[in-house]
Amino acid sequence: MKVSFINGSPKLGTSTSELMITYLTPFIKENEISIYNIRKMDLSEMQFGEITRSEVLIFAFPLYVDSIPSHLLRFLVELERRGFPNKNIIVYSIINNGFFEGKQNHIASNQMKNWCKSVGLTWGQTIGVGAGEMLPYLKNISLGQGPNKNIGRAVQELDDNIMSKNTAKDLFVSPNWPRFLWKIQSSLYFWYPLGKKNGVKRSRLKEKVMDKEYDNKHF
Repeated sequence: MKVSFINGSPKLGTSTSELMITYLTPFIKENEISIYNIRKMDLSEMQFGEITRSEVLIFAFPLYVDSIPSHLLRFLVELERRGFPNKNIIVYSIINNGFFEGKQNHIASNQMKNWCKSVGLTWGQTIGVGAGEMLPYLKNISLGQGPNKNIGRAVQELDDNIMSKNTAKDLFVSPNWPRFLWKIQSSLYFWYPLGKKNGVKRSRLKEKVMDKEYDNKHF
């Protein structure tokens, strides 16, 4: 079975999307697997041909403003323009976000479903994972164990459905970790250092996006 992974992360280096692909590939390693990074949109004609002739397409990408990233949208539009000579393709997605709740990915999942309907392909399933920026820190913990317990179960279910080319209900999960600890750790080890790197003070990160005057006028 020919399986094509589409890595929809815009990051230059390693990403959570890449990590999720790494988690899944050992389960389906007996298949013909290809991985395409679309950050630069520089795929060759041959690569586009291989993608459109796959039996299974798996999109792994981060949530951006409750939606799919803009470069992935361009890629989907390009695939729709080119068309699919093989209409017997089943599509799955693995979406991660920076919120704790995996359910936050449901809008992006619906967008992928609508695209599948538009191009005439079969929708399979979405695995939506919360606390995405936390996952790289847990990569040395085995799937199905400790904080990765829920994620491991979700990956195993997705694997079963891919291998049998089944459709299934979307599955949204969060790490097995207290939400308040995740909030503290994500601030100390991710958001604050990232803000400092970009010249933004902690106090600025805690400010509301809209002031009270705007809130009272528009809401």
